[in-house]
Amino acid sequence: MRPALLNPLFAPVSSLNGIGPRLSGLFGRLLGGDEDGGEPLVVDLLWHLPGGLVDRRQRPTVDRLEPGTIATLEVVVARHRPPPHGRERAPYRVVCQDATGELTLVFFNANRKWIERMLPPGETRWVSGRVEEFNGFPQMVHPDHILSAAEFAKLPLVEPVYPATAGLGNRVISRAAWQAVERVPALEEWQDRTWLARQRWPGFREALERLHRPARPEDVAEDGAAWSRLAYDELLAGQLALAIVRARQRRVRGKARRGDGRCVARLTAALPYSLTASQRLAIEEIAADLAAPERMLRLLQGDVGSGKTVVGLIAMASVAETGAQAALMAPTELLARQHFRSIAPLAEAAGLRVAILTGREQGKERAPILAALAAGEIDILVGTHALFQAGVAFADLGLAVVDEQHRFGVHQRLALAAKGDGVDMLVMTATPIPRTLLLTHYGDMDVTRLTEKPAGRNRIETRVVPLSRLEDVIGAVRRAVEAGTQVYWVCPLVEESDDLDVTSAEARHQSLLALFGERVALVHGRMSGAEKDAAMRRFVSGEARVLVATTVIEVGVDVPDASIMIVEHAERFGLAQLHQLRGRVGRGQAASSCLLLYGQPLGETARARLAILRDTDDGFVIAEEDLRLRGGGEVLGTRQSGMPEFRVVRTGVHLGLLEAARDDARLALERDPRLEGPRGRALRTLLYLFRKDTAMRYIEGG
Repeated sequence: MRPALLNPLFAPVSSLNGIGPRLSGLFGRLLGGDEDGGEPLVVDLLWHLPGGLVDRRQRPTVDRLEPGTIATLEVVVARHRPPPHGRERAPYRVVCQDATGELTLVFFNANRKWIERMLPPGETRWVSGRVEEFNGFPQMVHPDHILSAAEFAKLPLVEPVYPATAGLGNRVISRAAWQAVERVPALEEWQDRTWLARQRWPGFREALERLHRPARPEDVAEDGAAWSRLAYDELLAGQLALAIVRARQRRVRGKARRGDGRCVARLTAALPYSLTASQRLAIEEIAADLAAPERMLRLLQGDVGSGKTVVGLIAMASVAETGAQAALMAPTELLARQHFRSIAPLAEAAGLRVAILTGREQGKERAPILAALAAGEIDILVGTHALFQAGVAFADLGLAVVDEQHRFGVHQRLALAAKGDGVDMLVMTATPIPRTLLLTHYGDMDVTRLTEKPAGRNRIETRVVPLSRLEDVIGAVRRAVEAGTQVYWVCPLVEESDDLDVTSAEARHQSLLALFGERVALVHGRMSGAEKDAAMRRFVSGEARVLVATTVIEVGVDVPDASIMIVEHAERFGLAQLHQLRGRVGRGQAASSCLLLYGQPLGETARARLAILRDTDDGFVIAEEDLRLRGGGEVLGTRQSGMPEFRVVRTGVHLGLLEAARDDARLALERDPRLEGPRGRALRTLLYLFRKDTAMRYIEGG
């Protein structure tokens, strides 16, 4: 049970003064909902930290204003210039001045009476806002503040500026965040006192106060004492939760599963290639785990094309030899069916019975699958999250293999494991994850890395090309199609957007249809499963020569004859996504290439990121460079992938604290496994504050 003193922080944001249904909805868009999809909670506002600040201690004169900066200055209202009669949509301008020059305040769709009341001619006013230049003269569009001298005296000299969303201004966010801080009760310190003193960090509440009500610019610095203190809190909560979950999963007894090798031998003989040394080592490690009485919990990390699926299949075959069943869970129906197609003939050669279960198998089709599964007549079941839904019962589930784990939450992983008794777990990911993030998100697992690619995989030539050369690219595609080559063309959006100036998959599909006719297919996430399957069948069969797609084809799609990958607006994709997309080609005998088309102008970081992809095809090098370059941004496309995101930690700044947080968590649990002592109880509070409720349930349940 969460301590009662935290209840005010776990109330919905609408419980704060001034936040009604409309603002609550906007805060939901800004902060995300709670775990059940409801409105965000007050505690979420604590972690919504400022992205910058307005420093009103420096007060320039008009002649010292710099375009693009936020300035605060004292001016006299000189004259009003309302829009001409009949042109009410034109801006309303108010010219102000000081001893050094003139500044124009600009208002669109203005309320004339309000402007006249706020800015009477001849009166002195303090104005604050972003300065722009128009026709060589400074102007301020919709100032953030227009105040008399008495009102200005009450304004904070340093004001935090928050990440915002349309319709939700900075003042509303700031006011709500401060109300959240005021609800923080007096809490026992959970950090080690000696460590806290050595780091010269403030207490928890003081850190929040400094960030949400800064007195100096350094108060909101990401590497400053206040932010670092809270970042360490988040890392410590994460490491504690992982350690608790790991200890619990290790305590649940597994079953020693040692097969006789007959299915594995047949399966290996049926492979059209030899296993790499890296694959053989992974298979040995997994076999040792399965033969031990403890439950296996292993992460199999392999770069694009390193042969993870075969390792997973051999693990499932060895479990089937013992009479138990195995499940392979994939994040999308497209990937599940791809796995089923590639696994079925090999499994059949090994004498294994395989079936598939996704959301599409319903009614008459679904019933016999469920009956055979419950009767033990299916050895391997491939599917999506449908595998752990109610009504799916295994006779004896021994091994759960989860593909692309970063797309599943820990709850889904545990739900699948709960379908059997002492189920072993093998998690696979083709997303190369830097060691620091492995420790952060997968600290509860043993890790195996596949470091080689099977023989015959060709190096893919990668080129970075500006979109201004689009006609040349289309010409190259025409020549490739006429020569019998198949082409992927990936776009960042499904359909056109008013907010982004990029071509969507649907629009690109239409433009290529005009050139290539029915030889172009389209696949994206909003299509039905049957529509996606039909499009993919046309491409796999060669009937379609060009497949226009979104990142729905990022993982698992295997078409050996496709040897050209074009990614439009590549600068809008994460490095890991681009690396995954590139891995869709180079699977056949033909020389393969990847064209990364970028919009201009291209920033320095984006240019460096694309250069990394051009220069290396080592996914682990790419992942480390991505972490280094992107710093506090989302790494590995976490926002798209569902990999846990940090609320406070900025990866480029705070991951140096990770090792200390791991050691701290380990020592705390060694000294007080059930967190019942004085510091232990305080650490329980920390876990609740960062929503680590799964770990808390394990502590409470023993």
